[in-house]
Amino acid sequence: MRSTLRIGVLACAAMVGTMNAASAQTPLKVIVFPGLSNFSIFAAQHKNLFAKPGIDIELTNTPNSDVMRYGLAQGDYQIAQGGVDNAVAMVELAKADAIIVTGGDNGYNRIFVQPEINSLADLRGKTVVVDAPNTAFGLLLYKALKDNGLNKGDYAVKPVGATTARLEAMTKDKANAMAAVINPPFTFRAREAGLKDMGPATKTIGAYQSDGAFVMRDWAKANSDALVRYISAYVEGRRWALDPANKEEAIALLAERLKLTPQLAAQAYAVATDPVEGMAKDAKFDMEGFKNTLKLRAEIEGQWGGTPPSPEKYIDLSYYDRAMAGIR
Repeated sequence: MRSTLRIGVLACAAMVGTMNAASAQTPLKVIVFPGLSNFSIFAAQHKNLFAKPGIDIELTNTPNSDVMRYGLAQGDYQIAQGGVDNAVAMVELAKADAIIVTGGDNGYNRIFVQPEINSLADLRGKTVVVDAPNTAFGLLLYKALKDNGLNKGDYAVKPVGATTARLEAMTKDKANAMAAVINPPFTFRAREAGLKDMGPATKTIGAYQSDGAFVMRDWAKANSDALVRYISAYVEGRRWALDPANKEEAIALLAERLKLTPQLAAQAYAVATDPVEGMAKDAKFDMEGFKNTLKLRAEIEGQWGGTPPSPEKYIDLSYYDRAMAGIR
């Protein structure tokens, strides 16, 4: 009898412990652009690396950067993962106090055009499609066109949304969508659709800090522990994704999450793990690349009188440093 009672008590204690552990999970809403840049998040979810430090993330794909920026500023989402120039735009254009807290990658961005276009100079009088007209990859496209003799006004700009929408515009509305910046895995689909690859969008600017995590400054201060735990799991996910020992499992994960054939998933994996152009080790922030990101905005948008401010205005890597100190 006592033995039965003792087992019952232990079972109840175990159940309570499980319930407490579940209730201790910190929910975080994370908004992202669909694509290969989410590989680290996929990996961390796949290996339960967010759950280990008590983080429960809800992942949402954004249709465009406006939704991402507005949602973050309004508190609909706690973390955004995307082109960090969006954080700069939040600070400068919307006066929203966002900060960049990690690096990520260079965006793997390439310029695609309709097959009849032989050079970027041929886009004079044509229409190009962008996510939003004044941030991130749109600025990359304007810079490439400027370097080929085309200034704003020499072509029309059509905002359509994230990469999925840009690719759709180019394949379904060819007369009105002659060029766009596209990244993996959509680059593979663009080639299959017969679009012409004109090369890297960053060809003339060199290093470029594209994707990273950014949050509202006040939220980060009030939830520093949750943010550090999120970054820790994110970095652990990246380490798993980059480990050659996990190659086959990682390719299968990309095929599942990005809806790719095994062949295209292998190509995506090769892009992400390229030792030079792939994902930054441990999601380290590329300061020189970010300086170029700011220079691009200054040159193309004429912001700050053409001279960008100090990068420190937009970043706070103290949360990243705390995360790294705990997982080394």
